[in-house]
Amino acid sequence: MMLNEVFSGTLVVVGMGYIGLPTATVLATRGVKVIGVDVNPRIVEAISRGETPFIEPDLAVAVSGAVAMGRLSMSQDVPEADAYIIAVPTPFLDDHTADLSYIQSAAEQIAPHLKPGAIVVLESTSPPGTTEKVSRWIGALRPDLKMPHVAGSIADISVAHCPERVLPGRIMIEMITNNRVVGGLTSQCAARAASIYRVFSQGEILLTDAASAEMAKLVENSYRDVNIAFANELSLISESLGLDVWEVIKLANQHPRVNVLSPGPGVGGHCIPVDPWFIVAAAPELARLIRTAREVNDHKPHHVADQVIAKARRFVSPSIACLGLTFKANVDDVRESAAVEVVGLIASALPEFEIMVADPYVDELPPKLTSNANLRLANAGEAADAADIIVLLVEHEAFRPLRHLRQNGKVVYDTRGAWA
Repeated sequence: MMLNEVFSGTLVVVGMGYIGLPTATVLATRGVKVIGVDVNPRIVEAISRGETPFIEPDLAVAVSGAVAMGRLSMSQDVPEADAYIIAVPTPFLDDHTADLSYIQSAAEQIAPHLKPGAIVVLESTSPPGTTEKVSRWIGALRPDLKMPHVAGSIADISVAHCPERVLPGRIMIEMITNNRVVGGLTSQCAARAASIYRVFSQGEILLTDAASAEMAKLVENSYRDVNIAFANELSLISESLGLDVWEVIKLANQHPRVNVLSPGPGVGGHCIPVDPWFIVAAAPELARLIRTAREVNDHKPHHVADQVIAKARRFVSPSIACLGLTFKANVDDVRESAAVEVVGLIASALPEFEIMVADPYVDELPPKLTSNANLRLANAGEAADAADIIVLLVEHEAFRPLRHLRQNGKVVYDTRGAWA
């Protein structure tokens, strides 16, 4: 392959979630024939109609356009193609090690359809060594193919890792503008995989080995986690000393080389609460700071819930409003949401009290909360007006007008500092 060559051919994206669908759409709108594959028939049907199964700015128009142009189609089965991108979930198991079963399943579905010259890219965030496992899983099913973990530069198939590096709410912008790291099992694998991202990337494409690319993504999110843990620990210490943590951080940040992040009710989303554990699992005796940061952030929802529960028990029959369920502001994503965990802890501890929950981006309670009979979704304004205790868990723009309720004699827990 020539240096700086751009991919042209048919490409399959396995997993049409928050990363797979935008990636497929960006490629399709730039002329690549893309087939999206997902095990969920409802997702397949919705995208086939040009609809998006989740909210992300600019995505809906791009999906409908790509489908209308015939550049993006859907299937529940993996077809033959020139290149494959694996964008399936990588949750962690009870012992905080990575669950690679979705990646392995995707690799095994791809294997029968591979032909010499094909490219396989793993985008799913994964521990170092996972990309090599993909090559081994495929090789076990296709002994007729020379795989790069054995054949090196003379391999029939190129296998690489290119982690996503985007922020929900800005995915369609950052997917194009952010730099990309592409790590191959060989330098040839990296170069051929990079040709896919040259189709749409305006950022720099950095070539490396697969394990370094895998580790780099984990480091990015672990760095964020450690810094958030510092802020969350400061909030606990300030609370114990009777200090306003928001004022303390504002003053500390006047120093030209200090930039303390904002504390919150915990850390949510599909990356930051998960990825650091992959580093801890890889070197458990050495990752002491990263483990501690995870423990601090994992504990914060319990601390917030305990504060609300203690205050509620001082009332005869309090009305409680919890504002926000998503893992961050102005998106509909509730994966690993600290807000969901806080609400669940409060509801379980206070089954005798009705708890109103409001979120403009959520139409029904997440599965983790459906067993709590004392929870009900409500309009944010009505819930806040009726409540004795208000718990602000997500700083949605829609909640800003409710700031005045701090002066109405209500007990307010502003876990985000949005009303400070």
